[in-house]
Amino acid sequence: MSQPRINPSILAADFVNMQSELARIAAADFVHVDVMDNHFVPNLTFGPQMVERIQQTSPVPLDVHLMIDDPDRWAPGYAELGAASVTFHLEAAREPLALARRLREIGARAGVAIKPGTPAEALYDLLGEVDQFLVMTVEPGFGGQSFMPETMPKLRALAAEARRRGTEVWLQVDGGISLSTIGQAAEAGADTFVAGSAVFGAEDPERAITALRDAAATHRH
Repeated sequence: MSQPRINPSILAADFVNMQSELARIAAADFVHVDVMDNHFVPNLTFGPQMVERIQQTSPVPLDVHLMIDDPDRWAPGYAELGAASVTFHLEAAREPLALARRLREIGARAGVAIKPGTPAEALYDLLGEVDQFLVMTVEPGFGGQSFMPETMPKLRALAAEARRRGTEVWLQVDGGISLSTIGQAAEAGADTFVAGSAVFGAEDPERAITALRDAAATHRH
């Protein structure tokens, strides 16, 4: 079993000092980059140009999370920028299977995310075709929200279904992940954790990453 992955979310970083903020999380596995379009979610962040600059300055690979309409059109461009992983929302994609295959073809890991209200079963048909499922543990759109423990049964269901089919898939959680909640998510089957303020808000982000990784490891089965 691989060690838990910690992907700090730059939503919690100081945007003006992005290069030095990225340097503070060199101990992370990936940097989580939230792209929001003010349509799919009620918030606006940044697009390809900013992601390209982050790609050029980040000490760790990019885990891009697209909270946007029409990912069928836009997602491949992020893979072409060199993002290691590109995750789109099942609720927004017209042809999720074709899109996942296209992302892999370009050379990125393909991820599919679901909002808290979308059932885990909606993802089953994509097992074996994607590299990562992202179960949102808050309503997507804003950082700093409280973790929703009621999303944990979905993680358990996905982990069980992947085992049943003998397929490997990373199970990521995003939203309200901290030292007090990461154990619940790890116990439910998550192995990849997006943390924002728990890392960037810490005095020593590197130590915070290690503490989160250790906490997740102790709760995994």
